[in-house]
Amino acid sequence: MTQPFSFDLTATDGRARGGTIHTPRGDIRTPAFMPVGTAATVKAMMPESVAATGADILLGNTYHLMLRPTAERIARLGGLHKFMNWDKPILTDSGGFQVMSLAGLRKLTEKGVTFKSHIDGSKHELTPERSMEIQRLLGSDIVMCFDECPALPADRKRIAQSMEMSMRWAKRSRDAFGDRPGYALFGIQQGGLEQDLRQESAEALREIGFEGYAVGGLAVGEGQEAMFDCLDYAPEQLPTDKPRYLMGVGKPDDIVGAVARGIDMMDCVLPSRSGRTGQVFTRHGVVNIKNARHADDPRPLDENCSCPACSNYSRAYLHHVFRSQEMISGMLLTWHNLHYFQELMQGMRDAIEVGQFAQFQSDFHGARAQGDIDPL
Repeated sequence: MTQPFSFDLTATDGRARGGTIHTPRGDIRTPAFMPVGTAATVKAMMPESVAATGADILLGNTYHLMLRPTAERIARLGGLHKFMNWDKPILTDSGGFQVMSLAGLRKLTEKGVTFKSHIDGSKHELTPERSMEIQRLLGSDIVMCFDECPALPADRKRIAQSMEMSMRWAKRSRDAFGDRPGYALFGIQQGGLEQDLRQESAEALREIGFEGYAVGGLAVGEGQEAMFDCLDYAPEQLPTDKPRYLMGVGKPDDIVGAVARGIDMMDCVLPSRSGRTGQVFTRHGVVNIKNARHADDPRPLDENCSCPACSNYSRAYLHHVFRSQEMISGMLLTWHNLHYFQELMQGMRDAIEVGQFAQFQSDFHGARAQGDIDPL
């Protein structure tokens, strides 16, 4: 019999939560950061290297995979896990966010969205039912409802209409997902920065019933202060006994602030994208390895980091290979960034377990305030 999907909340400290998500493909320790493998790969990384950083789960992208190589092809080749050589859990987004970003290339109706591919201009339709079908073909362990995510700022009427349609799409997603033991479907709360609309959305999702719940519609241009203001109430509107996932976040201080407000899961392209552009995250803040000040620096990026970039190479070398546009630059810097993000998550899990999360926050912000940070 397939092991059921379940969530154990094992520790709380203030609003911060520690726990474990159980799936047939393995456990996910929370709070969890999910590296993004948009096109069935975390850019510049081998799957075993991503696992070595401490990642328990990856995120894949429905929109990109449906276009290339197609979900049907991946299914014929044994599913996404086999295709990309990743045997741990995978969460796939629904494709809604990417489709909604195609300004001028899409048409939105109650049925769903028709759009033109950014690759070759071919026409496609994505509906709640089709999104569920694609994610089933991929073999995703955690499936996201199909929703609409309007960019902020937006007027209240637009936010309300979008949220209401997303809730109707959530019901259609639930119906299309069906009974799939061992797999999970997450509902997505919408409502912009309007507390009452968020509450209405949460109640609609609770009535439908999901294995987990996401706070959607943030990290879309509103800024950190507004996002935190929303997170001061939004996670508490969702069920306590289910995982809470904040989509598309983010920077280290965003992550710490989100965990402090009751979030269990996050994802972002930032660690890998920044690695390819020479931006490195450390406990003291961001280092821009391309800056000339690093050309003769024999120190590692971080003396306390055990990743290959810090264990084996100097800032001077990393500066050189970045400036020379060598592939090893993106590989090493991405590895370091992913290692740092996972180390950050482990630090928070440990602090929550022993009731020291407030001290962890204080130390985190203190180290960054005293650090030697490059200008962005």
